Amino acid sequence: MGFSVWQIAIVAVVVLILFGRGRISEMMGDFGKGISSFKKGMSEDVDAPAAKPSEPAGQIEPPADKSAAASETASAEQKDASK
Repeated sequence: MGFSVWQIAIVAVVVLILFGRGRISEMMGDFGKGISSFKKGMSEDVDAPAAKPSEPAGQIEPPADKSAAASETASAEQKDASK
């Protein structure tokens, strides 16, 4: 049971009447942008080497507080200078 050319033409006309030419062209533009974005993402994924984690998961320490480290360094230098 195949579709004839007339059936496809009638469905196309009904779709144009329901959605309008502007809305259909807008949807096709969005569809094209989505495909372009997908292709770009796939090419970036293939080009980028797999990143190896520097530390095993679960053993990652939070970053140290810079102000606390700076004050410890300053106090250590003052102790060394006073000797």
